[in-house]
Amino acid sequence: MALKAITANRLRDGAVVWLGQKGDWVERIDAAATYDEAGAAAALAQAQQDEARNLVVAIYTLDVEILDGAPSPLRTKERIRALGPSVRADVGKQADPIARAAA
Repeated sequence: MALKAITANRLRDGAVVWLGQKGDWVERIDAAATYDEAGAAAALAQAQQDEARNLVVAIYTLDVEILDGAPSPLRTKERIRALGPSVRADVGKQADPIARAAA
């Protein structure tokens, strides 16, 4: 069974964000909280409160695995959302050496 994380877009600037360990929205997937199925449902309900407060939009869960101690998306679409374009490693979050190490 895959772990889940919660992602959205921050309404203020459109940045991709993930629900963090403290219930905050973080910009790096390696800081995202992970959940089992039941925990993901509860976290999603919390995230929807932030959507109602116009902090984030387009909230959904995604499947992740833990690689080198950090969440890593299972689907290519989510890896691109986490790091940036797949054809340009010199732009996006993947251009940051710390982000590359988490990928």
